[in-house]
Amino acid sequence: MVVGERVAAPCPHFGACGGCQLQDVAYAAQLAAKRERLVALLSAAGLVELPEINVHAGEAYGYRNRIRLRVLRVGEAFALGYNAVGGDPMAISVCLIAAPELWAAAQALLAAAQADRDAAAWFAAASEVELFANDALSQVQVTLLCAPRTKLTQESFARAFAAFQSQVPELVGAGAVAADPRTGPTGRVLASAGAAGLMVRVGQEAYWVTRGGFFQVNRFLVERLVQLVADGRSGELAWDLYAGVGLFSRVLARSFARVTAVEANTVASADNRAALAKIGSGHRAETATTVEFLRRAVVERERPELVVLDPPRAGAGLEACALLVRLRPRTVVYVSCDPATLARDLAAFEDAYEVTAVHLVDLFPQTEHVETVVVLSARAG
Repeated sequence: MVVGERVAAPCPHFGACGGCQLQDVAYAAQLAAKRERLVALLSAAGLVELPEINVHAGEAYGYRNRIRLRVLRVGEAFALGYNAVGGDPMAISVCLIAAPELWAAAQALLAAAQADRDAAAWFAAASEVELFANDALSQVQVTLLCAPRTKLTQESFARAFAAFQSQVPELVGAGAVAADPRTGPTGRVLASAGAAGLMVRVGQEAYWVTRGGFFQVNRFLVERLVQLVADGRSGELAWDLYAGVGLFSRVLARSFARVTAVEANTVASADNRAALAKIGSGHRAETATTVEFLRRAVVERERPELVVLDPPRAGAGLEACALLVRLRPRTVVYVSCDPATLARDLAAFEDAYEVTAVHLVDLFPQTEHVETVVVLSARAG
């Protein structure tokens, strides 16, 4: 529980909606509490001699450029919502952490579903709808997550897309994908219309993100995150593990002779492969899990000077960390979205590496989530 200066939560759904946990705590106190939690978890893992933790914050509201909403029925009408604190879906009338333009687009989609037969049919088949906007909020992609046995046609989806576009001029593409109620999207596309993705600019780089692909959601801090990971680093060879569409590897490819980006998701890896090929022939994107890649790498001669790790919430895992210690790159930059798994993994590096920088990047204000960038330098000897 966060203890700090209490304020009135601005969202009428706070306390019931499960999306935010900290709106009733002043933002400065939120940051202090997240820092304290990070220090406590790292200390519990034996990491007590740490450099000063640098805290990076942006706008506290309106920061998300991607939202996924539950599609609900309220009487005869559709509604959109999130999961409540208890886990059941609940309708909401506003989301203050979403970019205002994105929330307006969600409401316009809802209006189209109320007015058009095909749009209504696809909304009725969907359990969730995801909206993703580019950096300028001038283009929007929509993904409907539908029951796997949905029988609606591509022709019907094309008509629904036209109805959605009439209400959301920024809509450039949409798709419907099969989603298992327990495990989520299956990867099977039921229907699509318009562009297959969006171009998102971060600093000097423009990233093509295929619809449904992962990209950082905080539109105010993503450039700062890239700077913390990649700025001022150069050399012969860098590895970007859990690379996604290449948020870091694309920047590293400008200052390293060779970059190898490793990503298990085939769509994201393909997006990154095409982009890296345009920068130089020495760069490559490999479709593999990080552990698979590292198991092969320990018996090969390639040894990187820099490794960037950006794993999902489960962390890189002890095997991956042990393999990296064997490979002994000069610098490891670990980007974490869960301080508990970060602490576990950093303990595996402790004998061979020194923590030389720690950054807390508050990508998710009003929530308990913590994003951390840790720089590890190989010890002498």
